[in-house]
Amino acid sequence: MSTSDNVFVATGETAAEAAAWLAGVLELEAVADGGLNADEYLFRRSARSAPGTVAVLVRPNGFVLADPDPDEIQALDRYPIDLSVWLIGTKDEEWQLHETESIFSDLVAARPDVPALLVHNLDTLVSAHLPGVGTHTFDPLITPDAEDLPTWRPWVVD
Repeated sequence: MSTSDNVFVATGETAAEAAAWLAGVLELEAVADGGLNADEYLFRRSARSAPGTVAVLVRPNGFVLADPDPDEIQALDRYPIDLSVWLIGTKDEEWQLHETESIFSDLVAARPDVPALLVHNLDTLVSAHLPGVGTHTFDPLITPDAEDLPTWRPWVVD
């Protein structure tokens, strides 16, 4: 089973500007030959919860609809930067989620002024950080979709 984990960041910066400071606060090493599209930045760092390497692709959030209908609204709509996270060399979903949680925690600790969302497999909203409000982990976990809007709305950029 292939999964993806993402940390979405709300900032008025370009992907290049965000990638520059994210690399510093998350202790990421640039990958020189990433074969990337324009406005995508590939990094890596040592895994924290398992042996191995974590890859982080910083790019514009491509999961947002320009003009969503009310039933298409997502928590991540106002987060223009996407950090796609995956483990290199393993497909262990649990380890990957732990590594993404570590990245999310490191980001919130280093930049509490930046709104962020942790989303697992694009269908589960795990945690949200909103400056002035705090950090919240959803329990039980919910979707980032319109069906759970009443639950996630207080924790996301409006």
